[in-house]
Amino acid sequence: MKMVKMIMLGSLLTASSVYAASTAACLGCHGQNFEKKALGVSKVVKDMSKEDIVKALEGYRKGTYGGAMKSVMQGQVSKLSSTDINALADAIKGGGSAKAETKSAPTAATTTSATASTATAATKVIDINKDAVDPNRISKEDLGNKKEVTEEMLGLRKTTLFDENVEPAKADYSRGAPGVADRFERAYVNAPPMIPHSVDGLLPITGKDNKCLGCHMPNVAKSMGATPIPPTHFTNYRPTTVYKNGELIKEGKVVGPKGDIGNVGDIKIAKAKKLGHLYQGRYNCSQCHAPQAKVKTAVANTFKPDGLTGEFKTHSKLIDMMDDGVK
Repeated sequence: MKMVKMIMLGSLLTASSVYAASTAACLGCHGQNFEKKALGVSKVVKDMSKEDIVKALEGYRKGTYGGAMKSVMQGQVSKLSSTDINALADAIKGGGSAKAETKSAPTAATTTSATASTATAATKVIDINKDAVDPNRISKEDLGNKKEVTEEMLGLRKTTLFDENVEPAKADYSRGAPGVADRFERAYVNAPPMIPHSVDGLLPITGKDNKCLGCHMPNVAKSMGATPIPPTHFTNYRPTTVYKNGELIKEGKVVGPKGDIGNVGDIKIAKAKKLGHLYQGRYNCSQCHAPQAKVKTAVANTFKPDGLTGEFKTHSKLIDMMDDGVK
């Protein structure tokens, strides 16, 4: 299989007209002047000629070029015209312009694909609730053990109503680049993992543009050192519904007063349908997975998850537990 010259470029740049807005994500892997190998496996883009860049992007767009990342790249560049691609190549080869468009960018991953996977396995896992569940803090903030509760204690900003500053605390979302950032411990068993790396240039997710798939699809996740999308996201758990001869039929049962079931709530478990593609209800990753800000929690946290030990701190077994408490 031919080595893919640009493993991440197509997934990070959406069009020449938004080149500046997408540069942050591109620089995170390729370096501020395209001088690094993306995740240690791509070619150094700055060493490629403009003609090679155009040829690669045109090939991805037509589906005639690429290896392991061909399907991902093709989906990302399909919206580009030949004019867009030529302008994009000009911008990349302009030199220095990428650096001027952003004040800071995450450090690019420079390990090989093999070591990237090893590094991820050994990555430090951060307990995000460590400070929030501190017993001394909980005791100090517990209003139930106070003889007198002042207005300063009532507000989350810990000041009087007359002096209250309504400006929210500034949240710092800066994190390491994808592939090199520390991971966060799950909040509870099978909790959706939080995003530990920078999301500059990766959001928003749209129906035609999901940059998360470039690293997290199961067939490429290991080589990228990323957490693979779980089997539940490739499964349709919704009941099969059809409207036939004036009747609503769910899971083969007629719904209605004279039907097999009274209403849709009588269906407790629908037949799970395994798919060969990502289920559309799971496409918007940031709906459940969110980037974490470096900010002190407003209140202490007394929640203690049951069973959050061992592999459950970093992995999920939701596919085996979907029907718990229902059957």
